[in-house]
Parts: sequence; C-alpha cells; structure tokens
Amino acid sequence: MAANSQNHMALAGEVTVFNAGTIRSQLLAALDGTDDVDVDLSQVTEIDSAGVQLIVAAKREAESRNKALHFTGCSGPVLDVIGLLGLSAYLTDAIAAGQQA
Repeated sequence: MAANSQNHMALAGEVTVFNAGTIRSQLLAALDGTDDVDVDLSQVTEIDSAGVQLIVAAKREAESRNKALHFTGCSGPVLDVIGLLGLSAYLTDAIAAGQQA
C-alpha cells in the first residue's frame, strides 16, 4: 500500500474508504518527520471520494503546520477523479506531475 523513506512516500493500489485510516496515519507520520514530503501517486489504481478527501485533508494539515506536501506522478484514475471533482486547481502540483508521467 505505501512505502516510506525520509521525505518520500509512494501510494499504490487502492486509496479508498477501506484503507483511508491507515494511509492517513502514514501521511501524518511523514509530516511529523520532515518539513517537505513528496507523495507519489503514480501506482494508484483506484481512488474514491474518501481517498480524495484524504489528499485534500493532508494538504490542509501540512499547510496548517507550515510544511510542504506535494502529490506527484498521478495515475490516470487519480487524474480522472481530481478533474471530475474540480480539484485540479487546488492540487496543481499533482496534476502537472501526472501529466508529465
């Protein structure tokens, strides 16, 4: 599901209501450990509204802590859902990286 290094985290597989709690804990732990975290979404195969809420909430949490949280390498399913929900402007770093991948 997720792999951690010092300031890089990669999510893979499903980012859904069924594993959102686990991923949330991992994201918060990553933010606790550094001021700048990159989360690679290139291997995400499915994302639902809970997964999107998790991404938005994590980004807001990082901002409230004056830390940087970047979502990069978006997979097709992530780009589709973010676009459908009109969050492209809010997650511009993720969109740009996904289009380059």
